[in-house]
Amino acid sequence: MPFQSFIDYLLLEKNYSKLTVKAYEKDLSDFLAFNLSEFEQESIDQVNYSQIRTWIVSMVERDISNRSINRKISALNTYYKFLLKVGEIEVNPLAKHRALKTSKKIQVPFSEAEVATVLDELNFEEDFKGVRDKLIIELFYSTGIRRIELVELKLCDIDVSNKTLKVLGKRNKERFVPLLGSVLHTINKYLKFRNQLETIKDTGYLFLTQKGVKVYETLVYRIINEYFSNASTKVKKSPHILRHSFATHLLNQGADLNAVKELLGHSSLAATQVYTHNSIAELKKVYLNTHPRSKK
Repeated sequence: MPFQSFIDYLLLEKNYSKLTVKAYEKDLSDFLAFNLSEFEQESIDQVNYSQIRTWIVSMVERDISNRSINRKISALNTYYKFLLKVGEIEVNPLAKHRALKTSKKIQVPFSEAEVATVLDELNFEEDFKGVRDKLIIELFYSTGIRRIELVELKLCDIDVSNKTLKVLGKRNKERFVPLLGSVLHTINKYLKFRNQLETIKDTGYLFLTQKGVKVYETLVYRIINEYFSNASTKVKKSPHILRHSFATHLLNQGADLNAVKELLGHSSLAATQVYTHNSIAELKKVYLNTHPRSKK
């Protein structure tokens, strides 16, 4: 593997998750293949910015989004910074590169009524799949965890006595989030069905398929999309929107921004503040409806 020392650096020193490292490796491999095809150059250690620019143009021509292109270039830039650090190169060819402009997408959360419709009014079958699906939705909405964090949850991460859940976040950073009594009830119900599966291959993981293997990200996405399609007309219905709803609804109810930051597993307040625009909209509505002079 041509990037093994870099991969080891990301995993061991930078403490990046395996999923992130895999994405970095793919981006580097894509550029390696392009460089070989376009310039007949087997190494990307000695390329110049003109070559990288050609790769960027080729991606734009293939209608790859600016956001995706920026992510790939960021991976390449991290690689060159590593080579500088270890003395393999003297100049980073991306030192003066400026990221492509991207439009900021406003994530529209589900309303409290839409979440209530899914959890309180839709029919979840009283079997393994129905209870599992409801628990997945409840966990997303009550803890705000990421999709990959949910997929990787272990049985041992649940602390029933303390009513907490241990979550392994980005860069393998652990955090503990509280569990509602209603969620613990669903967990207990799910575990009874889980124990009745004929075969369990991935014994340590919390969420399994009916074949007894760990659930995967696309399955989790389909579950959220399927149920919320019956309650919401929003274009995007995904686990991330449910995480977004969790944060927005907490802020609307007066939760402290720092507390929400900790629950979400953000490393800085800046990442959490993107959720405040909906909270501000809610505050404006309350203000205009209640201020003595708002009708004058």
